[in-house]
Amino acid sequence: MIRRFYVHNFRCLENFELPNVNRPSVLLIGKNGTGKSTLLHTIAGLLFPAQGRIEVSGFLPQERKPSFLQEVFMVPEEFHLPDVNLERLVKYQSPFYPRFNYEQFKKYVAEFEVPWDSTLQQMSYGQKKKALISFGLACNTSLLLMDEPTNGLDIMSKSQFRKVMAGSLDESKCVIISTHQVKDLENLIDRVTIIDEGNILFDQTTDAIANKLSFRVSFDSTEVKSAIYSEASLRGNAIVVPNTDGEEGKLDLELLYKAIVTNRQGVQSVFNK
Repeated sequence: MIRRFYVHNFRCLENFELPNVNRPSVLLIGKNGTGKSTLLHTIAGLLFPAQGRIEVSGFLPQERKPSFLQEVFMVPEEFHLPDVNLERLVKYQSPFYPRFNYEQFKKYVAEFEVPWDSTLQQMSYGQKKKALISFGLACNTSLLLMDEPTNGLDIMSKSQFRKVMAGSLDESKCVIISTHQVKDLENLIDRVTIIDEGNILFDQTTDAIANKLSFRVSFDSTEVKSAIYSEASLRGNAIVVPNTDGEEGKLDLELLYKAIVTNRQGVQSVFNK
């Protein structure tokens, strides 16, 4: 199984390593144009690095060896699917993935409420995306890459997505998700990596974040002034402060991202203690 990958000199991402942890689900965050989609496509072997190299579990993705391609599946933000029904999609595409599970696929499709007999071109964009996500999960590849998987999904579909993902993730898969809609994924992620212009600004497990930082609403002006990050809201001030009581609180990925972008030193100082 693919448990580690390395990115060498991808712009400024040098020796980026995904640790060998149980059921690693990595969230990749960054502003538009910072290289998230490019990184995922390059890891998948769909784009080639202009300099340096990317290595995935001993493979060079740009070589596109069958033994590598059968271990990676990517759900891109933009995609084109043939005008076939799901049965024919499975017939023509699943042979490329030795661990594809037909029953799992049917289960995911049913949970997503995707019409089984409709052709893909008759489906809405959201239905197509859910069909593609279902297929990618059923392939049971060691590495699953998702670029903005919840874009185009309505509120109920996002809830279905969280349920399906929570039930399908296990220690045999490494999942890397790039998204701006972080609220959809807060309970599914094991690690958060924030990049900007090819640089890694932050890379920590969610457990470490919950141990070191506290995200809450405060009405205390002194606490707000000393916070690592704060922003006014109708309910008070949302703040990010060091976790001094040792109790793990709820992770707020939006606040974390804003804190890293505006006060990276303040955040890193907490983790360096």
